[in-house]
Amino acid sequence: MMTKTQTLASPASFGGPVSTAGITRYRMVAAWHALAPVLVFVSMLLIVGILNANYLKPLGISIVTASAAPILLVALGQAMVLNIGSIDLSNAAVSMVAAILVAMWLPAMGVSGILLVLAVTVAIGILNGAIVAYTQVPSFALTLGTLGLLQTAALVTSDSQTIYVSENRELIGAFYSNSVLFSPLTFWIGVLVALIYWAVLRYTRLGLGMTAIGKNERAATLSAVPTNRIKIITFAISGLSGGLAGLAIVAQAGSASASGLGSNLLLPGIAAALVGGTSISGGQTNPINVVFGALTVAFVPIAIQAMGFGAEAQSLVYGLFIITVVALTTSRVRGAVIK
Repeated sequence: MMTKTQTLASPASFGGPVSTAGITRYRMVAAWHALAPVLVFVSMLLIVGILNANYLKPLGISIVTASAAPILLVALGQAMVLNIGSIDLSNAAVSMVAAILVAMWLPAMGVSGILLVLAVTVAIGILNGAIVAYTQVPSFALTLGTLGLLQTAALVTSDSQTIYVSENRELIGAFYSNSVLFSPLTFWIGVLVALIYWAVLRYTRLGLGMTAIGKNERAATLSAVPTNRIKIITFAISGLSGGLAGLAIVAQAGSASASGLGSNLLLPGIAAALVGGTSISGGQTNPINVVFGALTVAFVPIAIQAMGFGAEAQSLVYGLFIITVVALTTSRVRGAVIK
C-alpha cells in the first residue's frame, strides 16, 4: 500500500515526482481555479447589492450584459489562443474592422454582407495562425504587428468617419433590441459560443489537441498531434470570435468607427479571459468561466461607482482590481512562456 512518503507522477509535478499531499494540494488549487471566476462575480454582485441595489435591477442588468457581449466574444477567442500557449493581440482590432465592414456592406448586401465579413475575419485568423505555425514567429510579435495593420485599415476604410447603418439595420439590430432575462440576444449569442467552445475542448480531438499543445507542445508533436493545423484553426476561431464581436458592436450602436464603441476591447478582452481562469501560459481554460470573467470586467465600472469612488480614481481602482482578480483566478505553470 502506498504511503504519504511515497511519490507519484502527477500533472502538477512540474517535471518531477510529488507526494500524495502534493497531489491533494494540486487538486485543491485546480478546484479553486475552476470555481474562482464564479465566486468573484457573485461576491461583486453581493457587494454592489448591499451598497446600491438599484444597480441590480433590470435596467442595470441590461446595461452590464450589453457591455459584456463584445468583451465576451473577444475574450472567448483570446482564451482559445491562450489555451495553445499563444496570444492574439489583434482580435480586438479584428472586431473593429468587422464592425466597419458590416456598417458598409450591410445596407447593400444584407445577410450576404454579414457572412462575407465573418469570412474576412476568419481569413485574417488563418493568416495569423499560418505564420505562427510555419515561421515560428512568436505570436506576441506577429499579432502586435497585425494589430497595427488592422488599426490603419480601419482608419483608411472608414475615412476616419463614423459609418451609420442606413438600411437593413433590422437584420442585426434585433439581436440587441430583443432580450431574454433582461439581457440582449447579443449577450446570449456569446454564451452560446462559449458552450460550443467548451464542448469542442472537452469532447473533440481538435479540442484535446489544443490543450495538449498548450501543456507541452513538444510532447504533443511526438504524440502525432497535428500542431500546425491546430494552431491555424485556433487562430481562425479567434478571428471568427472577433467578427462576431463586430456584429454585436453594430447591433448595439447602429454604427461603427475606428474610435467608437469597441475600439478599446483589447485589454478588457484579455482581462476577461484571465479573470475567467484561463492560464496565461497555456493548457488551461474553461469558456463557460470566461462568461463570468466578461461579466466581472463589464461590472467593474458599476461596482466602483457604487463604492463611491470619484471619476479621477476609477482607472486606478479598476487597474488594481483587475490585477488582484487575475492573481486569484489565473492558473499558472512554472517556467512556461507564451509562444
